[in-house]
Amino acid sequence: MSKTIMASIGIFAVFCIFLAVALTGVSPHGPIVLGIRAEFLLFALTLIGVALFHHHVLEVALTGLVSILILKFAFIPGFDLMHHIVGSNSLADQILNKDMRQGEWPILLNLFGLLLGFALLAKHFEESNIPALLPKFLPDDWKGGFVLLILVFILSSFLDNIAAAMIGGTIALVVFKGKVDIGYLAGIVAASNAGGAGSVVGDTTTTMMWIDGVAAADVLHAYVAAVPALLIFGYFAAKKQHAFNPITRDAAVTATIDFSKIGVVVMILAGAILTNVYFDFPALGVWVAILLGALFTKTHWAEIPASLKGSVFLLSLVMCASMMPVDELPPASWFTALSLGFISAVFDNIPLTKLALDQGGYDWGFLAYAVGFGGSMIWFGSSAGVALSNMYPQAKSVGAYLKHGWFVTVAYVVGFFILLAVMGWTPHPPHKSESGKPATEMHH
Repeated sequence: MSKTIMASIGIFAVFCIFLAVALTGVSPHGPIVLGIRAEFLLFALTLIGVALFHHHVLEVALTGLVSILILKFAFIPGFDLMHHIVGSNSLADQILNKDMRQGEWPILLNLFGLLLGFALLAKHFEESNIPALLPKFLPDDWKGGFVLLILVFILSSFLDNIAAAMIGGTIALVVFKGKVDIGYLAGIVAASNAGGAGSVVGDTTTTMMWIDGVAAADVLHAYVAAVPALLIFGYFAAKKQHAFNPITRDAAVTATIDFSKIGVVVMILAGAILTNVYFDFPALGVWVAILLGALFTKTHWAEIPASLKGSVFLLSLVMCASMMPVDELPPASWFTALSLGFISAVFDNIPLTKLALDQGGYDWGFLAYAVGFGGSMIWFGSSAGVALSNMYPQAKSVGAYLKHGWFVTVAYVVGFFILLAVMGWTPHPPHKSESGKPATEMHH
């Protein structure tokens, strides 16, 4: 079945390419069909394939990536894959000058390292026995699930959203005895993304803004939207989970905390934060901590193959999105920011954030909320969603995710308009000098 699907999608993609050539010929920018670049059509086909064939998402994503690469190599003479990945300067120069944003390699390597590393973190956290003891402290009814989502939200304000989602998913696996509703999984993803929306160390997109020169205080008011959104989707997700399978009422009597496991978890989280702040490379700290932890406690390396497919899937989509010919966004406005949130659910939010930073003229709190939280509406719209779906494969269905987690979309819209009503759209002044460097650097 898998090979049949791959062949069908591949043939259809090739057909679209040659149809584009037959209808329009080859322009300097490649085939165009009805005014639309062929790359966008192939990416759209890839996303449709992911939605329809959710049991074969890796095959679909890889087929889409290969199809786009074939188109680029065949019809765009100036396309240079190595330059796209590595950048114009050598890796050594980029590392020494802390300018690792010329190519795609830092984003790809970071995501790959974090997805695999946090899978090991989740296993360490599960074996620490803290999740088994939490029911003793969580409320017994639906409010227990609600409090857990609040915990994920708070964790994500200072941790990577992938880590917060994995910790939340690990706790849910224990306290709900493995029976977790898809709507509640959507709530965990939403909580992890909403919690990082107003913090420059809580999400990749806000960290990008910070590195680019946006002040940390200029994204903080994203929480004016994120907190009401949490209350909305948290309520519905918790009630849905309680109806599906209530929280465990009593903690396991024999459970005792394994402090060596807790030590590794703390080391991993601290390493991620420190290397994120000082090197813009959180995966480095994660893996240094994992290797050090392996010296004094058992590490389940078998978790890596289990999460490898999901990691490669996400990297394939990120690569596809990075090769889309998006050179500019519509004029900056609150409506553009609102729209970018919906686009982030299917299109990687990293290139969108980069384009918005280059364009300027945004209220950065609005943009941080939109691109950070917007990806929660579909399971593959954020790295946190992909990471959690590795633990819960039942979430890998766009239809089921939207059906059971509809309240995430409602919460996104309501939160956005609460932010607009309370704060108003206030574009921030340019955060870059005419030379393109962050304004803060010009004062040093």
